[in-house]
Amino acid sequence: MFDWRKALNGGLVIPAHPLALTAERKLDERRQRALSRYYLDAGAGGLAVGVHTTQFQIRDPKVGLFREVLSLAAGAMDGLDVVRVAGICGPTHQAVQEAQTARSLGYHAGLLSLAALAQAPVAELVEHARAVGEVMPLIGFYLQPAVGGRRLPREFWREFAALPSVVAIKIAPFHRYQTLDVLRGVAESGRASEIALYTGNDDHIVLDLLSHWTLDGHELHFAGGLLGHWSVWALRAVELLARIQALRAAGGAAGPEWFELAEQTTEANAALFDATNSFAGCIAGLHEILRRQGLLEGTWCLDPEEGLSPGQSEELDRICRLYPHLTDDEFVARNRDKWLN
Repeated sequence: MFDWRKALNGGLVIPAHPLALTAERKLDERRQRALSRYYLDAGAGGLAVGVHTTQFQIRDPKVGLFREVLSLAAGAMDGLDVVRVAGICGPTHQAVQEAQTARSLGYHAGLLSLAALAQAPVAELVEHARAVGEVMPLIGFYLQPAVGGRRLPREFWREFAALPSVVAIKIAPFHRYQTLDVLRGVAESGRASEIALYTGNDDHIVLDLLSHWTLDGHELHFAGGLLGHWSVWALRAVELLARIQALRAAGGAAGPEWFELAEQTTEANAALFDATNSFAGCIAGLHEILRRQGLLEGTWCLDPEEGLSPGQSEELDRICRLYPHLTDDEFVARNRDKWLN
């Protein structure tokens, strides 16, 4: 039987799954399946579905795509030893229902967003997590405030990490001080050895994965990544993590080429996520790469106001021209028809 917790602790590439839409902004089931097949064939160790990159609006009753999108991805993962992560959102009653839906579809863990509890005190947040954790194992989620998250202090992370239901944390505040808040909280929780840390800092991917901390006598490092950035060029993400894991296993030190790659990756993310415009085009930028590769038909989002920002397409052109080694266009071209069939 697949030991998904052992796999999660070992370190995986987990792309945050986008949403494939038609020009009418309806679910494109064929392309939605194709995306899942792409990530899995690239070597991803899991999929995160119903998360920010999938667009939180899939939960809107007028849209009603939460269960359907999770079900399509679950079907693509059937028979494979991969970790299934479902995004869980909303106030407690909604989050519990979403967790029940995810569990019924065979998902292993819920990535818990706390954006809906924007003003709740720490004690309420912890009780919320405790309630959802009674339904399924939890992955904590520090979502950056620029796209709907909230500030979460070290006290919260200490109490959250102490919950037995917590198996991992995706750290994605895009902020070094706040990243350290999570690390310190986990170290103080008494469960540091039981919780897998995953980078969600798409602006700091390579250096997060290369870093190591000793806090209160606990050794901490990022096992892998659960990233929107990895919803594109997934083959390169798999290769990157494998190289870093090999470097770590050999006890080697990162040479200057790693720091150059880190800065190139961050520059690429700035274009993908539209950092210039406060991340307004962060989902559309990912869609644009997938559109260029033929996996998506267009860049449409559920919200008609969401799209590429002025100049973002040109920035993507520049990144692809300067850093072709970050892309996996040839891999996609060889397999695209199979995935779309």
